[in-house]
Amino acid sequence: MIDLTSQFGRAVKGHLENQYVIWLTTVDSHLAPQPRPVWFVWQDDSFLIFSKPKAHKVAHITKNPKVALHFNTDDTGDKHVIVFTGEAVIEPNRPPAHQVPAYLDKYKDGITDLGMTHEEFSRDFSTAIRIKPTEVRGWE
Repeated sequence: MIDLTSQFGRAVKGHLENQYVIWLTTVDSHLAPQPRPVWFVWQDDSFLIFSKPKAHKVAHITKNPKVALHFNTDDTGDKHVIVFTGEAVIEPNRPPAHQVPAYLDKYKDGITDLGMTHEEFSRDFSTAIRIKPTEVRGWE
């Protein structure tokens, strides 16, 4: 479990609550890191991400569950570098995205911007990925 009460932990908590995307890095079959931005919610001390079933990240996780995640930093004030490492699992029995209140609340406008209904999004992004971080590190 991540300590969200320390000074660094409070910065992490703020990012978990307020960031719209996080970068997920998986490893492909050639052992090359493959980062990509993803939508997420922090739930039950883990990340919940929805993906298209045939996305490369799903194939990568199936072969190698070790992943890393990190937030963007910027030059306008937020300079926290926050990196998580952990293990990802595919959750086949997870309710669809539009039935996860925290996910729908966070991304309903983004889903609409994609020109999709919430149900269409859930059909296209039907694979739930749960990532349990085993370590968080960072600096400012």
